[in-house]
Amino acid sequence: MSDSPLIDSLTAAVQARPDDLPLRLHLAELLVDAGRGPEAIGHAAQVLAREPGNATAQRLMTSALGNAAPATPEPAPGPAPAPQPSSKGDQSVDWAALEEDLGDIVPPRFAKADDEPDPVRGHADRTFDIETSTVTLADVGGMQEVKKRLEVSFLGPLRNPKLRTLFGKSLRGGLLLYGPPGCGKTFLARAVAGEMGAAFISLSITDVLNMWVGSSERNLHDLFQSARGHAPCVLFLDEIDALGHKRSQLNSSSMRTVVNQLLTELDGVDGNNDGVFVLAATNAPWDIDSALRRPGRLDRTLLVLPPDKAARAAILEYHLRDRPVAGIDLGKVADATEHYSGADLAHVCETAAEFAMRDSIATGEIRMISQADMLAAVREVRPSTDAWFATARNVAMFANESGEYDDLAAYLKKRKLR
Repeated sequence: MSDSPLIDSLTAAVQARPDDLPLRLHLAELLVDAGRGPEAIGHAAQVLAREPGNATAQRLMTSALGNAAPATPEPAPGPAPAPQPSSKGDQSVDWAALEEDLGDIVPPRFAKADDEPDPVRGHADRTFDIETSTVTLADVGGMQEVKKRLEVSFLGPLRNPKLRTLFGKSLRGGLLLYGPPGCGKTFLARAVAGEMGAAFISLSITDVLNMWVGSSERNLHDLFQSARGHAPCVLFLDEIDALGHKRSQLNSSSMRTVVNQLLTELDGVDGNNDGVFVLAATNAPWDIDSALRRPGRLDRTLLVLPPDKAARAAILEYHLRDRPVAGIDLGKVADATEHYSGADLAHVCETAAEFAMRDSIATGEIRMISQADMLAAVREVRPSTDAWFATARNVAMFANESGEYDDLAAYLKKRKLR
């Protein structure tokens, strides 16, 4: 039957009594007979959302979707046949497909919390990015000792596979970069990836931690799996002290399980870590769980110090390259900025530009950034590394029984800070 006035009346009745399922089914059947499938689908889906096993609603849904013959009248009253079990389960309704196709018609069967994350589906659906670094070690000013260490530990074996096989050198491993903030640890990690022609993944604590139980551990596992799938890959763990803090000092059981998961991933228990080079950076290596620094994990440690004179000159030139400058002696400015971090040097250039711009605004004539501006900026901007070395000095003097901070102690002695 397809009498439109009757359908209109039943539609009004269903709107007044939305929980009357027999009435809704009768309306859906009339809509199927009238060729109004999309409307019938909505009503059948509403019934199935309340009674997933309703045979009449399933039949109407199939008819409306065009996968079966038109709907037939209800059978005469009598004993209902017993349901027949299926070895493959009830596959008559594909709920996932229906919810996707009919999302604009029928509300979802189950609501989720507003802040609950969507499930991750494959490497293409990640919150972190697989990058290709365009910088190499040639772009890193100075740091000759750091470069030599990287060459021996990973870059050399990667370039010489025959020698690597001969000496049994694995491509797996980890290197912990530590030192005062702003000295180029992140830039160095990108340069290593660019030097190798490897993929680069940068991970911070915000990429891992999640309020849902077990989600943080799953995020960490997914990230390592992605790195393994893109080998050779440099996996950079920034601020590793936040992610791998000493478990004895953690009050949160969830954070302890995150540290445990990180240890498991570094061991490669669930996957082969060959070709995955883990670089971690921290300003506070003394806060890292000791288990993370055992052989096979972050077993090599490298102190990244403030840039030397040649590196300071290169950094200053980089930050002045697109600014109007005249008569600047980079060597003299580099001499005046000993113990400055790379971030401090960038701030010096920014401050000098502000001086020149202030005068240009006041006089109405554009003035170049001069040597006097640079030296005035050096007097105003103080090195930010001093506070870090004050803390590091205590560690090198009183907590270096194992000798892991010998390089730091030697530098402090050279600077006459101990």
